Amino acid sequence: MLQIAVILGSTRPNRVGEIVANWVMEVAAKRDDAEFTLIDLAQVDLPFFDEGMPPLTGQYEQRHTQEWAATVARFDAYVFVTAEYNHSIPGALKNAIDFVHAEWNNKAAGFVSYGANSGIRAVEHLRLVLAELQVATVRAQVALDSYADFENYYDFKPTDRHEGLLDDVFDQVIAWGTALKQLR
Repeated sequence: MLQIAVILGSTRPNRVGEIVANWVMEVAAKRDDAEFTLIDLAQVDLPFFDEGMPPLTGQYEQRHTQEWAATVARFDAYVFVTAEYNHSIPGALKNAIDFVHAEWNNKAAGFVSYGANSGIRAVEHLRLVLAELQVATVRAQVALDSYADFENYYDFKPTDRHEGLLDDVFDQVIAWGTALKQLR
């Protein structure tokens, strides 16, 4: 069965991302066509990048890097839950992505974003970063507006439309993740 990581990219206290990621996992639990695991970067707790060699070499000296590499490698695809910070992704998410290289290659990714502008610009940046790592990103996306989809910024009110969009993301990630598994 395809293994999909739902990666929660924000690590700040009182983050909306945790609310959104929990909803993503609730919807994922209704499916039987893949196995989903939540990876919360606040719990991974990576320091700022501290390897002596570029990740492209695969020469990971630090224990936390070796553990993160093993975590990333065991999945076939990813769904990133990301906020938009200053028109881009959270620094902790970029740092986590940059720690390893080959472990991301030839896999698929989808996105659930949120923010004042629905996190769309963050996903645009994330697509560029992932393209360099040979991650195929799917077209479907859930983009949640802080004003329209939440009350008081934190009370998320998912609708059937939101769930339908998320199912589209899952369908595409599973299709592409399955196809790319043959490449690896």
